[in-house]
Amino acid sequence: MKKSLRHRFKNFVHNIYGWAIVQWPVAVVFYLLIWFVYFTSKKEIIGYDILKKYRRKPAIFVFWHGRTMMLSPIVARAGVHGYAIADSKRDGRAIAKMEKLFGLRTIYGSSNNDGVGVLKNGVRVLQNGGYCLALSPDGPNGPSMRCHDGALYFARMTGAPIIPVCYSCSRPIFRNRWDRYLLTKPFSIIGGIVGKPIFIDRSTKIEDFEKLRQKLENIMVKQAYDLDKRFTSFVVEQDLTAEKFKKQVKK
Repeated sequence: MKKSLRHRFKNFVHNIYGWAIVQWPVAVVFYLLIWFVYFTSKKEIIGYDILKKYRRKPAIFVFWHGRTMMLSPIVARAGVHGYAIADSKRDGRAIAKMEKLFGLRTIYGSSNNDGVGVLKNGVRVLQNGGYCLALSPDGPNGPSMRCHDGALYFARMTGAPIIPVCYSCSRPIFRNRWDRYLLTKPFSIIGGIVGKPIFIDRSTKIEDFEKLRQKLENIMVKQAYDLDKRFTSFVVEQDLTAEKFKKQVKK
C-alpha cells in the first residue's frame, strides 16, 4: 500500500513538473541558488578574454551536457548574448526557463528531434550577427562525452568559430545519471577553461568531418579530465547513454 502511494505521488510530481506554472518558480529558485554558489566561490577561468571577445559575435560555444551549472553565471557575467539549444521535452523546457533568467534565449530541438529545424534556426541566428550559439554536443541522451557533429555543420555553414568550454570545482557532487551532472557546492574553487576558437572552412568536405569531430572531442575530453584531475579523483565515463544507464540501474 505504501509503495503504491509513493509510486502515485512520484507520478503526480512528474506530471505537474511539466506545467509552466510549476517550472517557473522552480527555475527562479535554482537561478538564485546558482548565483549564491557563484558569488561565494573563487573563480579561476583560463581564456576568459576569449569569452569576452566573442560575447556579442557569432560563435558556437560547446560544452558537455553534464557541465552546465556554473557556466551559466560565468557567461552571464561576461555579457554573452546568445541562444542555447534545448530539448523540447519537459526537462529541456524547464532548463530553458532558467537559462532565460541568465539572459540566454532558446532554440528548441535536438539531433534526435527536429534536427533540420534546429540547424536552420541556429544558422539564421549566427548569420544575423551579434549572437552566439550554445550547445552540448553529447546531449540530450548521450553517449556521454562523445561529440555529435552538429557544431561542425553550424561552423562550416556560417564561418563562426567553435569554442569549447568546461568547468570543474573543488567541492563537486557528481550526480548518479548518464551525464554525471556536476553540482558545485558553495564556497568552492571554480576552475574553468575557454578553449581557443576552431574555424572550419566553408570548402571542407563532409567526408572530412569525422577527423574534425574527433579533434573537437579530444580537446573537450582533455579539458574535462585536466580540470577534474586538479580537484577530484572521480573520472567521468565516456559512452554512457540515458537508456544504457537506466538499464544498469535496474539490474
